[in-house]
Amino acid sequence: MLNTFRFVLLLSIVVWVGSLVFFTFFVTPSVFKVLPRELAGELVANIFPKYWALGYVAGVLSLASLLAISFIEKFFPAGRILLLAFMTALTFYSGMVIAPEARAVQLEIKAAKEPARVQELKAEFRHKHMESYAINMAVIVSGVAFVLFTARSARL
Repeated sequence: MLNTFRFVLLLSIVVWVGSLVFFTFFVTPSVFKVLPRELAGELVANIFPKYWALGYVAGVLSLASLLAISFIEKFFPAGRILLLAFMTALTFYSGMVIAPEARAVQLEIKAAKEPARVQELKAEFRHKHMESYAINMAVIVSGVAFVLFTARSARL
């Protein structure tokens, strides 16, 4: 059972961090380079729910697996547990709070008639986007740190 939990922990964290890195640094820039801005935004907005769902599942699985390993081994790596909890909480916050707010602002932009209001809403959207980006980067950096800490203690 211990090896199953270890496998689930490693698989979930590397899939999660790998998808974050791939989507953030490769997919999104390519989409915005190739497609017109509005279409690129729609495509990325369509991908985001799946992106967050992967993070929710991977975060919960990795955290649950690490806790199970900790109970079995009677060793509690508090730093790693807190790091995974932090990453998971940020992912849920980004997907369930920031994303709906940003989407609502985008819909308001499309409906707005007054140029001053459009500019105000675009500034609000940029703020939401930067908040989401900062959270995403925090999760990536934390995930890479988690992988590093785990690799340092791995017995191969």
